[in-house]
Amino acid sequence: MTQPIVRIQQLKKSFGSLEVLKGVDLDVTKGEVVVILGPSGSGKSTLLRCINKLEVATGGHIFFEDADITDPKTNINEVRERIGMVFQSFNLFPHLTAKGNVMLAQQKVLKRSKSEAARVAIEQLEKVGLGDRVDYFPAQLSGGQQQRVAIARALAMDPHVMLFDEVTSALDPELVRGVLDVMKDLAAGGMTMLVVTHEMGFARDVASRVVFMDGGVIVEQGTPQEVFDNPKSDRTKDFLGHIR
Repeated sequence: MTQPIVRIQQLKKSFGSLEVLKGVDLDVTKGEVVVILGPSGSGKSTLLRCINKLEVATGGHIFFEDADITDPKTNINEVRERIGMVFQSFNLFPHLTAKGNVMLAQQKVLKRSKSEAARVAIEQLEKVGLGDRVDYFPAQLSGGQQQRVAIARALAMDPHVMLFDEVTSALDPELVRGVLDVMKDLAAGGMTMLVVTHEMGFARDVASRVVFMDGGVIVEQGTPQEVFDNPKSDRTKDFLGHIR
């Protein structure tokens, strides 16, 4: 068996008296695309945010490669260099061009030279279909294009894992396809990905594994075919019945 790149063991997270994650166990191996489904409030986004310590776990452990993210002695900034994350909101700097947005963290965090950062930025923007928009500012780009800049920015850091947190949910329907196509290309290229999404077509077509969460626990997981065509849990059946 390949050693998991991410190992989550009995992960718990509470916000005050509200217990959002109630002991989640999940292993992700290199090259897997794990799509996490579930109703609002099921703990999906909190799970992703715990993986790069945007939220601090209340209990349990998360191991990423050789590091225990939940250990206070772990240098989380070093770990984050290897974990790319793309959010629902694009979080681009409005005063920087697409190229400038993709260059910034490379220079600040990876200490790349300006010329090297620019070369990588152009390369990644071309990869996400924005080679002709490198000098555009965010206000000159559509929502879908801004989200693709955010993906290029994460990819420019050479991450070992990419986390996607409902990256298409703020987009107009006609802009969703371009972002999902980029994600499909990444998956085809072997990128390890954890994806929280409501895009069932993407989950069915691209996921190596589908995880269904509800009430802070994993209710069911399996291949897309197993989960979509033959769900075991009544809760999964009910959820899928409402969204088809």
